[in-house]
Amino acid sequence: MHITAGVYINDWESGLISDIEKWVEELAPVNPNYKHHQTGEDNGDAHLKRLLIGHQVTVPVTDGKLDLGPWEQIFYAEFDGQRKKRVILKALGI
Repeated sequence: MHITAGVYINDWESGLISDIEKWVEELAPVNPNYKHHQTGEDNGDAHLKRLLIGHQVTVPVTDGKLDLGPWEQIFYAEFDGQRKKRVILKALGI
């Protein structure tokens, strides 16, 4: 859990991962003109990238195992350096 980090599910393929990184950078580039930076912060782009990627995923579990598609992986995306974080897992259902 961190306000400038995201989690997503997709294919673990290097070209696609590169495309995703390029896409979020194009939509939320590192830019010194964000109004957020007027507060003394310098990570406005990281907050916007987190909005694009999202901060949670829902994954089914079947017979005690993650029930992902054959190419699916869970990814953690860090947009503002290595900060202390925590992970929360919640199980819903029977």
